[in-house]
Amino acid sequence: MIRDPALLVEFENAQVRAQKPDYHRNLEIFEALYSEAAALGIFPLTDPLEGIEIDIRLAKAIHVQRTA
Repeated sequence: MIRDPALLVEFENAQVRAQKPDYHRNLEIFEALYSEAAALGIFPLTDPLEGIEIDIRLAKAIHVQRTA
């Protein structure tokens, strides 16, 4: 059980700052995720605009919450 979540977040942030970005490793991860999505039939999208209304509503709701 985590007793001090703020301390954990601070630790995680320090770990991320200590590591330099590795372009090639990130590219490998991206390609693996894309391959998995393609194998599952998610990519390529049959209709790229499918569900765009939901995305727009969600973006508006998030924007309203951030500005409030």
